[in-house]
Amino acid sequence: MEKLLVLDFGGQYAHLIAKRFRKLGYYTEIALPDVSLDAIDSNVRGIIFSGGPSSVYAKETPDFNNALLDCTVPILGLCYGHQLLSHLSGGKAQSCVVGEYGLAKLNKIEDSALFKGIDFPAQVWMSHSDEVSKPGNGYSIIGSTEHCRCAALENKEKKRFSLQFHAEVNDTLIGSQLFTNFAQICSMPVNWNSTRVLDIILSEITADSKNKKVLLFLSGGVDSSVAFALLNKALGTDRVLGLYINNGFMRKNETEQIIALYNNAGYTNFMVEDAEDVFLNAVGDETDPQKKRAIIGETFITIRDTVVKRLSLNEDEWLLAQGTLYPDIIESGGTKHSNVIKTHHNRVEGIQALIAKGLIIEPLKELYKDEVRVIGKTLGLPDELVMRHPFPGPGISVNLLCTNLDEKSYNKVEFDASVHEVSGISIKKEYSLSVLPVKSVGVQGDFRTYTYPALLDIGDFFTHFPGWDALEQLSSHITNTSKRVNRTIVLLRGVPQCKPIRSFCRKERLDMIREVDWIVTTLLKEKLWYSRIFQHLTISLPFAVNENRCSIVLRPVTSEDVMTARFSHIDIDVVQEMVKQISALPFVDCIYYDITNKPPATFGWE
Repeated sequence: MEKLLVLDFGGQYAHLIAKRFRKLGYYTEIALPDVSLDAIDSNVRGIIFSGGPSSVYAKETPDFNNALLDCTVPILGLCYGHQLLSHLSGGKAQSCVVGEYGLAKLNKIEDSALFKGIDFPAQVWMSHSDEVSKPGNGYSIIGSTEHCRCAALENKEKKRFSLQFHAEVNDTLIGSQLFTNFAQICSMPVNWNSTRVLDIILSEITADSKNKKVLLFLSGGVDSSVAFALLNKALGTDRVLGLYINNGFMRKNETEQIIALYNNAGYTNFMVEDAEDVFLNAVGDETDPQKKRAIIGETFITIRDTVVKRLSLNEDEWLLAQGTLYPDIIESGGTKHSNVIKTHHNRVEGIQALIAKGLIIEPLKELYKDEVRVIGKTLGLPDELVMRHPFPGPGISVNLLCTNLDEKSYNKVEFDASVHEVSGISIKKEYSLSVLPVKSVGVQGDFRTYTYPALLDIGDFFTHFPGWDALEQLSSHITNTSKRVNRTIVLLRGVPQCKPIRSFCRKERLDMIREVDWIVTTLLKEKLWYSRIFQHLTISLPFAVNENRCSIVLRPVTSEDVMTARFSHIDIDVVQEMVKQISALPFVDCIYYDITNKPPATFGWE
């Protein structure tokens, strides 16, 4: 079959490139960048170089077969791949003076077949701290942004194209047209559709199960529910057992709702295991986010082993299944050149050991959330399951930030004042900019960051509200110009006496999140916003008047595939009602709204 080939240099979006081309109807495969010329058969019509966390000028870079540059098929380089093409052809790439994360405007410098049917200026999505300062020999600049002169390059003679921005993400509005144009330049026919994906997955399940039975971790979320339906369809209900574990980290009333949903969908081959105390005891006083995730992941294995022993299941006859998606794997550093952003519970050591033994089956591991939802609908699952907001296996435990800090051990962080020097954006004198003394995880240029968020205070928020677009632009400016922060939050309601407090993963603190999350989710559904956003995370911060209280971050995001996202611009009157109801709770001090896109922030805070 004719195909396009993506070389994976370890970028967070490498797999997304293949997905985008397949969605447009072009069959696409992934290979490592040191693939031999012999492995590139006559069916390859074009090659795409992905992004990656390395710098092309570094001492250690991903192995690359330079002979690939002698291929006669067209080549498209993205981000790292863009820099590599110039670097290997006499150009130069170097560290940026100003990194770019998030939205940018691309201006056309020269006409190009790659730009057919595109109007300029065009919105694109950046995530880089390196840039091409000198194009390679034979390359000309065809597009630029405000901070990136060589944003798009072309070598017409050799049909080589390269883009500093990520054309594969939805927020690059011209991405589909760019990819379609490149496929046409490659003379690539339309030869792929979504029905083939389902057929392939079902046949792979049959082959991978090897006549064994399957025990599936069920969370009640979209991924595990679709995986459950696929396994039942491929293997039959007699060979599949769903195991729903109540780990004590679920949302308010969620366990009862999930059980009812599965029963209403006609599934009887699942069981419920109550393990709340086991998980809480396992997490204990751990405050490190990575270690906490690992503990939770290993505890899932412990519970699984307990159930297997209690039911007298012959382990030689059973496999363990998970609803793992590709973003879980790439964020956990699961490909050869990728950087660990955060370790997911389904990629802890115990799981990796089972994978190595061939005892894990993951029917969705090559897919993204939007693709999984399409499959779920095709299989006839109800919207209550398919369109639920994503909910990670560790549940709200990862929304509860924990710390051992107290006021005496906290060293105040002063914010870099240079961020106030804004070109074209007005940071008014009455606005206050500082740093919140709570760290969170981010992703910048394919690297994990773990640092403080910038805190923006505009006074009475609902009186002085400048509009979400203005706040989004301001947030991007702050995170792009200061390397000390990876997200920006704005104060909705504040209590001046707040300070860093000790916080551990305890039931009483989890219950606080549950109550706030219940208010937010109920309002989102009442105001018809629930289906308009991808996910809402209620974050509890260890920053309050005392250790019996908390502060809350509202984190609604809009996304398709989890790899990129924009914070949701919820109607201001809805946000005001949220704040009113949350403020009535006796334990909430400050309330913030996270106005950061991904990148540079991740969805959650840890």
